[in-house]
Amino acid sequence: MALRKSWRWIGAFDPSLMLCVGSARVGVLRRSWWAVWDGAALHEGKRAPFSLSLAHGTPIEAASDVAWTRKTPLRVTGTVLGRALDAPGLLDESRGRHARRTAWLWSAGAGVTTDGRPVYWNLVDGMFAGECCVWVDGTPHLVGTLPFDGLRGVGGLSFTPLASRAHRENYLVLMSDYEQPFGVFSGSLPVAGELARGHGVMERHEALW
Repeated sequence: MALRKSWRWIGAFDPSLMLCVGSARVGVLRRSWWAVWDGAALHEGKRAPFSLSLAHGTPIEAASDVAWTRKTPLRVTGTVLGRALDAPGLLDESRGRHARRTAWLWSAGAGVTTDGRPVYWNLVDGMFAGECCVWVDGTPHLVGTLPFDGLRGVGGLSFTPLASRAHRENYLVLMSDYEQPFGVFSGSLPVAGELARGHGVMERHEALW
């Protein structure tokens, strides 16, 4: 039987400071992590040395017979490594008994369209098609699965990495191999149209869990 998994991930996407804070559980194993790109360097650790306040937007949920996820756009504020943060972000909450071998490509980000509307997105291939969503002016629009070009972009978005997180762990019965770069997006999104600016993450993850 597949082990029960759960994770919670928060991302914040400001042009000069991007971060993620996460925690995950696979069976009885637990792990926490954080990473901050401060505009010049990438900082990482296991216990976040800062606290964040989260203002929640309208979430979307998706589920199968074995797993569930909820994605929520955020406004993230706080002080991070001595710097004030006030940025758009995304909350990913997931749990279930995902397949023993699972692989996905994912993108989460936020920005502004050329006509001045705030936009967020959560796009994935390999998990739930029902979680692919673009929020425009706070309203969620499900868009279906878009084609990924590895970590170079997704759908009409092109991605330029600024700093890359990459970890490979192999405990024989459990394995995780992933890359998750912070970076800049250009191009267009379904429903929203052309971006004036966009920032966020791409991710490639292969897991035996």
